[in-house]
Parts: sequence; C-alpha cells; structure tokens
Amino acid sequence: EVAATETGWRKADIVKGKLEAEGIPVELKYEALGKVYGLTVDGLGAVDVLVPSESLEKAREVLSQSYGEEELPWDETEGS
Repeated sequence: EVAATETGWRKADIVKGKLEAEGIPVELKYEALGKVYGLTVDGLGAVDVLVPSESLEKAREVLSQSYGEEELPWDETEGS
C-alpha cells in the first residue's frame, strides 16, 4: 500500500528511515529515469513509499507526526 508519495528519492529515503525506525517494512517505487537524472518534472521524480497493508494505518500515523526542534529527545548540555 502507498503510505506516502514524495518528490525526490532523497525525501523518500528520509521517510523510509523514519518508518523503519518504527519497525515498519518499507519499499520505495520510482521511475528509474527520475532517479538517474534527478528529475522532478511531470511526476518523474515522484517516489511512492510502500508498506504492507497491515502497517498502513501505523505508517500514516507516524508520518503525520511532526517534531519541532524543542521536542527532540536530546540534552543540549550533553557533550559540552
């Protein structure tokens, strides 16, 4: 099932990593020409982020979350 469609394979790789970090298997589907030439015109750069049907709801939930910098779980004093 298509959990998301991104413009460009780099953005899709980020989404893939986010989902895999949550234990959701991911496969990317894109036009080969778009990846080779880095095209984002007329849908050539569109990348579908595919997940198993049973993971679709969880994937959409994960992708609907956005994080502001202040919400990230690191300690700013760490390593100082």
